Amino acid sequence: MICGTHCHIAASNHAAPRLAEGLAVSKRQGLTRYVALQPHDNLVHRAEFEDELAALCAREGLACISYYALASGFLAGTYRPGANVESARAASAGKYLDEKGLRILPALDTIAAERRTTVAAVALAWLRTRPAVVAPIASARTPEQLAELLPVASFRLTDDEVAKLNAASA
Repeated sequence: MICGTHCHIAASNHAAPRLAEGLAVSKRQGLTRYVALQPHDNLVHRAEFEDELAALCAREGLACISYYALASGFLAGTYRPGANVESARAASAGKYLDEKGLRILPALDTIAAERRTTVAAVALAWLRTRPAVVAPIASARTPEQLAELLPVASFRLTDDEVAKLNAASA
C-alpha cells in the first residue's frame, strides 16, 4: 500500500469471485478500491488468469503485474531435457518438462532466433500482450540473467508470434 494524499491497494492471488466481491464492497462502502492484481500467469500457467480474472481486470481497469513470469527460469530456456542445471530452482522448473512445456520451448526458440533476442525476452513479451497486464515480474540473480531479460523493452510480438505461442501453450 502506498499512502500520502492518495492510497492505492492491490490484491494478489485472488480468484475472480473474491476480487469482484472486494471491488463491490469498496464501491458500496466508499472504501479505497483495488487498482492492481498480482496474478500467477505465464506461458505454462495460463488457465487460472484466463478463466475469469483477465476479463474482470480489464473491465474494472485493474493493472495486472504477473508473477512467476518465467516459471522459475523454465521459460528462460535454461531447463531442458538432459540439461543438468545447478540451481535452487531446478526442481521447480523441472516440473514444466512435460508435454506442454516441451511444445512451448521450440516455439520460444524459433521466435527468439528470428528476432535475434533471448528466449526469456520472448516469454516476457508474450505476457505484455495479455489483457490488463502492465508488467511481468521476473527475477535475476546475476548480471548475465538480467541481460537475458532486458531485451523485452525493445520489441513487441506480432499477432502471428502471439498465435504461435498461444497454440503451443494451450
